[in-house]
Amino acid sequence: MAERGGERPPIPEALPFPVVDAHTHLDACGAKDAADVTAMVDRAASAGVTRVVTVADDLAAAQWAAQAATWDPRVFAAVAVHPTRTAAFTDADRAVVEELAHQPRVVAVGETGLDYYWDYSPPEAQQEAFRWHIDLAKRVGKPLMIHDRDAHEDIFRILAEEGSPEKVIFHCFSGDAAFASRCVARGYVLSFAGTVTFRNAHALRDALAVIPSYQLLVETDAPFLTPHPFRGRPNEPYCAAYTLAALAQFRGVPTETLAAEVTATAERVFDLPSVTAR
Repeated sequence: MAERGGERPPIPEALPFPVVDAHTHLDACGAKDAADVTAMVDRAASAGVTRVVTVADDLAAAQWAAQAATWDPRVFAAVAVHPTRTAAFTDADRAVVEELAHQPRVVAVGETGLDYYWDYSPPEAQQEAFRWHIDLAKRVGKPLMIHDRDAHEDIFRILAEEGSPEKVIFHCFSGDAAFASRCVARGYVLSFAGTVTFRNAHALRDALAVIPSYQLLVETDAPFLTPHPFRGRPNEPYCAAYTLAALAQFRGVPTETLAAEVTATAERVFDLPSVTAR
């Protein structure tokens, strides 16, 4: 949290229907133990964000996320090794991720994929690890949560070559309307973070318009990507409420309607129990 500038944004008025933060990093937000996790999800719940999926980017984070999901019933986990961490992805590492992926409160394999923006892992290593995570998701029967940065075509190619899992999520979707349409046609689910609210995010908002609500999720990717007008300040799961309200405005639908629709999508994709309005 200290790495982000300024204070946390104010907690907004609660959404009229509870939503799921489909991708956050509670540990990177500053949570260390069960008390921290409970306090963080309490803040989220006060804004109508009643469940969160905390996501790993390395082995230590994967082990922490799986444990954190046992500390509070509102928390679920996704486990994988981030593509920028795959330069040395050993068999022992894979065994740890696979064991965690079988745990009942781990609801997705992720985040995995390709990142050609940062020069931390060779593309070949990233692609090999991505293929392994695809296979793992299929073997454990859980969604594949994809990190895609400057790698649209290779992501699509590898998914086609390996065969997509039944459920595929593009976390923090970063494509345009044409790419979104291609994803929708393949049945992929697209998750939008605070980036869609940024002033220069015209292509993202165009993409949003072509996505059916049953293929749409909302996320924070906290502590990063805090929605406008709080960009650059520390993000937390409760800020998904700001993004959800913005998504509804961009789509021209009532906030309550979109909240109910994306919650139904999250429940289906992550196999979560259904909730009803407050």
